[in-house]
Amino acid sequence: MLENRLDGLIAATCTPLKTSGDVITDPIPPLVDALIDQGVRGLYVCGSTGEGISLSTEERQLVAEAYVKAAAGRVPVLVQVGHNSVSEARKLVRHAADIGADAVSATCPSYFKVSDPVTLADCMREIASAAEIPFYYYHIPSLTGSTIDMVEFLSIAAERIPTLVGLKYTDTKLHEFQACLEVADGRFDVVWGCDEMLLGALATGARAAIGSTYNIAAPLYRRVIAAAEQGDWKHARMLQSYSVAMVRVMCRYPFHGALKAIMQFQGHSLGGCRLPLCGLSADATERLRADLEAIGFFDWSAADSMV
Repeated sequence: MLENRLDGLIAATCTPLKTSGDVITDPIPPLVDALIDQGVRGLYVCGSTGEGISLSTEERQLVAEAYVKAAAGRVPVLVQVGHNSVSEARKLVRHAADIGADAVSATCPSYFKVSDPVTLADCMREIASAAEIPFYYYHIPSLTGSTIDMVEFLSIAAERIPTLVGLKYTDTKLHEFQACLEVADGRFDVVWGCDEMLLGALATGARAAIGSTYNIAAPLYRRVIAAAEQGDWKHARMLQSYSVAMVRVMCRYPFHGALKAIMQFQGHSLGGCRLPLCGLSADATERLRADLEAIGFFDWSAADSMV
């Protein structure tokens, strides 16, 4: 069980794949070591970045086990268990608890849309009740299509889900995020999920953030946090602008493929992506490298001290 709230940067981890598309776990231990060395304070496994929705239940269990084992208690591991089948999601919750994960998190079913906060709370209660382990709802309307007001959801879920400790908030509505932080006198651990808006979230009250690009530029984001804590907002904005430039470059390409290509540049061979996502061609990979060089990415992404 999590004893404290999440704090700092939580990397939304990738799932290593062979060229054939099969899951492999050998790259996970050195990757976890590197992330922890760079200041990452937790791991979020089999989420959107980790292509969890595209993996079978057995593959997700394999990946979760590998990350929990590699972390070895050094940082908390959260396992994303969301599934269109509530029954399969419950199976993943039980498995996460059995292997010693610190928490679970779930998106809502997305084929049949959940359209009201009561139904969402009932659905999440069914999933979360599979085991006694801290539970975070994963709000990502751009992928699930669920635009339910999160303040209403938390207010209802507070009474229905005993293990609910918080929310992974992956939307751009800072006003809603702030309101979520204030529900029930700040009862819930509401974690920010849009990397390129981290500074705005910090100003609004965020203590922790879960994101894809913390895999490749954690030192940069740590500097953003440090500058904000020191009240040096001018410097913090400059550092955040590096993140914005990086994400803008990555979004010129298939994002997951670009992320794995950059991790390859940094010495972590994680393979391609699972269909319907796709990796980058050799030509696209070289264009990506050139685009990143043009914004100085390789100079500032790994630096602990920046102007």
